[in-house]
Amino acid sequence: MSPSEHTLAANNAARMTLPFSDRQDFEDAQRGFITALSEPIITATDGRVVWDITGYGDISGESPDTVHPSLWRSAQLNVMHGLFEVVPSVYQVRGLDISNMTIVEGDAGVIIIDPLISCETAAAALELYRSQRGDRPVTAVIYTHSHIDHFGGVRGVLPDGDPGDIPIVAPEGFLEHAVSENLYAGTAMSRRAIYMYGSLLPKGPLGQITTGLGATTSVGRVTLVPPTIDITTTGQELVLDGVRIVFQMTPGTEAPAEMNFHFPELRLLCMAENATHNLHNVVTLRGALVRDAHAWAHFLDEAIEMFADSTDTLFASHHWPTWGRDNIVTYLSQQRDLYGYLHDQTLRLMNKGFTGIEIAEQLDLPPTLASSWHCRGYYGSVNHNVKAIYQRYMGWFDGNPAHLWMHPPEEAATRYVEYMGGADAILERARKSFDEGDYRWVAEVVNHVVFADPSNTEARELQARTLEQMAYSSENATWRNFFLMGAVELRGGPMSNLLGANALEMLSYLTVEQIFDATAIRVDGPRAGSLRLGINWTIGDAGNQYFLRLENGVLSLVSGRHDSSATLNITLPRENLLFLLLGFVTLTDLVAGGIASTEGDVTVLDTLRSLLDSFDPTFAIVTP
Repeated sequence: MSPSEHTLAANNAARMTLPFSDRQDFEDAQRGFITALSEPIITATDGRVVWDITGYGDISGESPDTVHPSLWRSAQLNVMHGLFEVVPSVYQVRGLDISNMTIVEGDAGVIIIDPLISCETAAAALELYRSQRGDRPVTAVIYTHSHIDHFGGVRGVLPDGDPGDIPIVAPEGFLEHAVSENLYAGTAMSRRAIYMYGSLLPKGPLGQITTGLGATTSVGRVTLVPPTIDITTTGQELVLDGVRIVFQMTPGTEAPAEMNFHFPELRLLCMAENATHNLHNVVTLRGALVRDAHAWAHFLDEAIEMFADSTDTLFASHHWPTWGRDNIVTYLSQQRDLYGYLHDQTLRLMNKGFTGIEIAEQLDLPPTLASSWHCRGYYGSVNHNVKAIYQRYMGWFDGNPAHLWMHPPEEAATRYVEYMGGADAILERARKSFDEGDYRWVAEVVNHVVFADPSNTEARELQARTLEQMAYSSENATWRNFFLMGAVELRGGPMSNLLGANALEMLSYLTVEQIFDATAIRVDGPRAGSLRLGINWTIGDAGNQYFLRLENGVLSLVSGRHDSSATLNITLPRENLLFLLLGFVTLTDLVAGGIASTEGDVTVLDTLRSLLDSFDPTFAIVTP
C-alpha cells in the first residue's frame, strides 16, 4: 500500500526538523574500515542462509516515502559491514549480526569480546579478521552480558568448538540469567520477538528496515560455554594474554548481569550495551523484566567518573565507536541524562496523579537530548519506556476502579461493537477517520470489530492498511516491525517462526531448580484439581536429593531431602532430567538402559506428565 498524504506530511515534518546535515556518525561508522565480505551471505553446513544483509538492497540517498527519514538514516548506518580498526591492536567486525564482535590482540593471540548470536556468523567474523591480521589463536573470550547476541556464537570462535583451557570471562550471575531470561515466558517472548525484530518480513522500504540496534538477527546455531572466571566487583582487574583490564559491574541496567570494562594501556573503554547510538529499552516489546532506569543512569555516571580521564576511545557491543575524550564525556553524559530524565520525570508526573499512558503522551525529551542522534528512539522509545518506568513502580493498575475488573478483549469488543451501532456503522466512521489520517484512533476502534468478528474481512483489511500507515511514519524500528507484522497476519493469519535458533545447549545449563520451575509453569491447575502426588529424586553423581510435590494444583520442589510421603523414587543423571520431563525419553527406556533406577509406582510420573500443558508458538496476537 502507498503512503497516504498524512504519512507523507508526517515524514516531511521530521525531515525538516531533525539535523540531517550532521554527518559525524557516518564519518565515525566508516572510520578504520579495512575490508568486508565480498558477498555478506553466510550459510550453515546444510546450506541454509543464516545471515544475508544484501536483502536491504541499496539504501543510499534520500529516504523513500514509506520510511521515516530518521529511521532510514539509522538503517544506512546499521547496514555498514566489515572489519574495522578501533585503535591499533583492537578490531571490530560489524554488520554480520545484530551485535558487534570485538577482537583485542594480546601477546600470544586474540581476546574475543561478544561472539555474536550464531556460530556461523561468529566464525565468519573471525575468519574476516584473520584474512587481514593472520591466523592468531583465540586466547580468551569475554561476555559483556547475558543476552544471547553476546554469547550464542561462542563455539564458532573456539578451536573445534572446544574451549579447552581458554578463559571465559563474564559478570557474576551471567549463566543463571543467560539460560533463564527466556525460559519461564519463553513461548510468549519468542512469539512477540517475531513482531519486534520483523524477522519474517521482507527487507526493504515496504518491510523491515533494520531493528534500530543493528541490521537484524542471525538464525544459525546457538551455543553456550559457561564462564570460567566471574567478575564480581567494580574495580576488579584481570590480565588476559598480557592485556590488563579493569571492570565495572552494572547489574540491572540493560541486562540483569552486565559489565563495562577499561583497557588502561590502550586508553580504551567498552560500554557493553549500556550506551549505544539510540535510546534503548527499559522494557522490550517482546517482553522482559523491567529494567532500572535510575540504576542505568547511575552506572553511566560512574563510568564517566572512573574512566573518562584515561579514555581516548569508546566502543560498545552495537553500533560504532566514539573517539576523543570530550566527545566521549558528552556522549556518556547525554546517555546518562537520557535515562535519568525519563526516570525522574515519569516519577514526578506519577506523583502528580498521572497514569503511565497519560505521562507517555505528554513527556518529551529536552531539546539538547532530542536533537542528539544517539538519543533518538530507534529501538526503545520515549513512549513505551515511560510506561515501563511507571510499571516498575506502580504495576499494571492505573488506580481507576473502572479499570480494575475489565472484560477481556474478545468479550469487550463484542459489547463495544453492539454499543456503537454494529460493525458496518463503525467501519463507515473508521474509513472517514482513516481518510483524515487519524490512524491511532482507527487502529483502536477497528480492533474491536476484528475481535468481535475475526471473519470480517473488511475490518481486517482496514486494520491492516491502518497499521501500514503507522509503520511508514514510525521512527522506531521495532514499532514499525510490530505494525507491519500485524498487517501481514491480519491478511494471512499467524506466521510460523521456522527460523528459530537451536537452544538445546543453553537448556543443558539449567539448574535442577530451574528445570522443575519450568515444569511447574506447564501444570494445568484446573485439571490437577485435588490430586496429590510426591516423587523423591536423586540426581547426579553427588546424589543430590529433591522432593517434588503436586498439591492444590501447584508443583513445588523441596531441595536437599526426600520425603516419606513420596510414592515414587527416581535416581538418574542430571543431564537426563530435562529430556525426561520434556518427554524426549521415557522412564522405562532409561531404566532399561541402566541409566536410571526407580522404586515404587512408576505410573506416578506418567500421571504428572499427563497434566502438563503444551504451548502453541504461533498463538494469535492481532485476532482473538
